[in-house]
Formats: sequence, C-alpha cells, structure tokens
Amino acid sequence: MTSTTSLFRRTVSAAHLRSPVAAVMMLLPAAFVMTALPASALAQPAAVEIRSLDVRTDGDLGAGSRLSFRAVATPRGKAAVRIRGIRERIALREVSPGVYVGRYTIKRGDVVQDDRDVRVLLSLGNRTTAADYPLAEIMAGPRVANVPPPAAVPPSVPLRIERFGVTPIERIEPGAELRLALDGPPGGSVTIDLPGVSNDVVLREIRPGHYEGGYTLRRADNLNSSLPIVATLRVGDRVVTANLAVSQVQPQVDNRPPQVVNISPREGDAVPSGPPVQISANFEDRGGSGVDPASVRVLISGRNVTPEAQVTPNSFSYRANLPPGRYTVDVTARDRAGNPVRRDWSFDVGAVAPVNVPLQILNHGNNGAVEGGTTVVQGRTAPFATVEVKVDASTQAPGGFGVSQHVHSQTLQADANGNFSFNFSPRFPIPGTRYEVSLVSTKAGVASDSRLTLYQR
Repeated sequence: MTSTTSLFRRTVSAAHLRSPVAAVMMLLPAAFVMTALPASALAQPAAVEIRSLDVRTDGDLGAGSRLSFRAVATPRGKAAVRIRGIRERIALREVSPGVYVGRYTIKRGDVVQDDRDVRVLLSLGNRTTAADYPLAEIMAGPRVANVPPPAAVPPSVPLRIERFGVTPIERIEPGAELRLALDGPPGGSVTIDLPGVSNDVVLREIRPGHYEGGYTLRRADNLNSSLPIVATLRVGDRVVTANLAVSQVQPQVDNRPPQVVNISPREGDAVPSGPPVQISANFEDRGGSGVDPASVRVLISGRNVTPEAQVTPNSFSYRANLPPGRYTVDVTARDRAGNPVRRDWSFDVGAVAPVNVPLQILNHGNNGAVEGGTTVVQGRTAPFATVEVKVDASTQAPGGFGVSQHVHSQTLQADANGNFSFNFSPRFPIPGTRYEVSLVSTKAGVASDSRLTLYQR
C-alpha cells in the first residue's frame, strides 16, 4: 500500500498540477463525478429532413449532357448528391433558405442509367440524413421524399409567372448586357439560369410583383442557344419556373408592335386623395426587338411627365401628388424595329364614394345543385369593382363525422359592365357535399357581400 501511494504521489508531482481547476477536480470524491446528467437527459436537436428532389437534363444521359439538381430540405445544411455510375460526389449549394441547387456535366467515363437511384445527403452540425429517389421517376416529374407528411394547411392561390421576357440585343458578344424582367406575385425571390453562364442572375423587385435585372456577358461565357433561359420564382416554400428561348435575345425580324400592359391605376379606378399616386405600366414586345426607352412618352391629362418618370425598356413609373379630379394617361412608345404602340386610360382621384355596391349571382340560386367536377359562377357588380371570392366545402363522413375543407380563393376585377365570373373544382366531388360561396365586392372604399350555398349532386 505504501508503494502504491508513493507511486500516485510521484505521478501527480510529474504533472506539476499546472491548472488549479485540474487540481481541484482530482481531489473531488468519486461520488461527485457520478452526478453528471445521463445522455438521455440532454436536449435532442430537431431532426433534419429532405422533402423533395427535382432533376432536369438538357438531353439524354450520355456524355456531355448536363444534369441540374434542385432539392428542398432543412435550411442551413450541407447537401450533396450521389448517383451510381458517377464517381464524384456532386455538391449542392443553398440559394435560398431550404433550397439547394447544383449542376453536373456527364463525362465520358460515367455510366448513368435511368434505372439507377439518386441519393441526397444532408448534414447539419452533427445531424445527417439521406433519401433515395428513382432517377426515372424524378426526371419525369418532381417527387416528394418518403418522410412523414406535414400538417394539412389550406390550399393557396396557385403560384404562377405572368410574364417573363428579355430585351433583345443586336449581337450576343462579350460586353453586351442582357436585361430581364418578370411579373408574378409580390414578395418573392427570382433567379435566372442562363445556359452557359456559371452563376445565376438575381432579379430585384422594383415594385410589387415586377422584377428586373441584368447581366453583362463575359469572354468566358458561352451562351448555349439550344437550351432555354430558366426563371425560378420562389414565394415562401412554393416555387415555379418559366422557360425562354435564347433565340429571343437576338431576333431576326420584328414586325409586331409592342403592348402596354399591367396598367396602374386600372381603367376606372378611384384612388383616395392625399397620398401620392403611383402611375405605372409594363412594356411587352413579343416581336422581340424590345421597346426603345428614348421613344417612350407619358402624358397625364395632356401634360408631358416623361422627364420626371422612371423609364426602362420594360416599364415606366411616375409618382406625384394629384388633386381630386379625373385624370387621363396617354402612353406612346416604339420598339427598336420602329413598330409603334399607344394606350390611354383614365382614373379618378378623390372621387365621391358610391352609396352602395351592387352584387348579385346570375347563374345559380341559393341552395341549388351542381353537377360535375367544375362549377362556374357568374355575377354582376359595379364596373371595375374588386371581387374577393372564397369557397369552403363540408360533407358528412362515415361514422357521423363532419369534414370541412377550403376549396378556392381568388381576387378578381369586374369588367366595364360590372360582369365577373370564376370557377372552382373540389378535389373529391362527393354527392351531398355543401359548398359555401362568400363574395365581397369593393369599390372606392365601399363594400358589399353576398353568400351562396350549393350542393353537389
């Protein structure tokens, strides 16, 4: 026992006990050490998950074809893709929260077949997960990973791109600037994939729902005319894409005049007096040569406001304080091929609000029956009024339980005669289902509502 104690003292002495904390810890009784929390008592981090994978190819699966990957998964992680037949691990980069993209060009030594699986790998800190997808299925259409489904949420208005265009240029060469524009829902993020350009182009939302941006071609770029320009619009967790042929960048002949679209305020609108009024519109030239900004002329009730307006090849906007009254907007422009366009419209500032806004359904009676999968509703209200529509469905499930679901939501504008229409299609048109249709029509701050009950035959 004495020799053992002496050996212990020599060992401690050799360590010199440089750290006071270490010295204290060595003197603590063993019972104190046993008070540490067990591993099961520690907080467990949330699991990471892979929700979906989309794969596109610009041709077949042979050498030289490019594969584009887009995965939706837990944000702020590190993602990669593995495919049998390709030795390399294909890294994905996070372009927006939870959205990972990457590209890979198939090499001569690669052997990729459509019956192979694609494995997505995701790591976040010390947490990892993986999901396998059959290549043939995900190339035919996006598939969702085999993970527990999220909690049910009411369906929203379909996400779509209203317009995607590029201002044509005379020659595709280094130093030439591509100007791109997109119209869609506001509050989103837009990226453009130019074939042959390594980095995506980000468009900026210059006003609600209108995105613009540009890219100057470099010597290292090789714009591939056989592949489309792809725009990706993301709003929250929803994503939609649109394609544009590279041939529209450098058109051959343009004999079609441009158009003035997406005017604001709209024809017949009544805007309140006091705050500045925003007057704007977009230029759309399907002929391909693009609108010449120097040719744009904007008149407000006969006064030329072009010098104070912001004018681009894709749009114009003008903001001013206007006293109460009726105003006429007259816009003229030409595209680069010389084709002219003119559009005029009028709106009111501080107009007297109507006493009431009429609202009636024309083609259905209350408690009426409907057949088929799609129901069309037609109505009439005040000219150019805004109509908000909401449709809910309820049915009796086996066992006496009631099941309710949201079917349709939409905001639309009546025409010059006050007419409007919309349609809704339930996912499962079960006989006996009751549809509650709610409508609210608003004009100049005055609103009226109406309700309609329909039954599925």
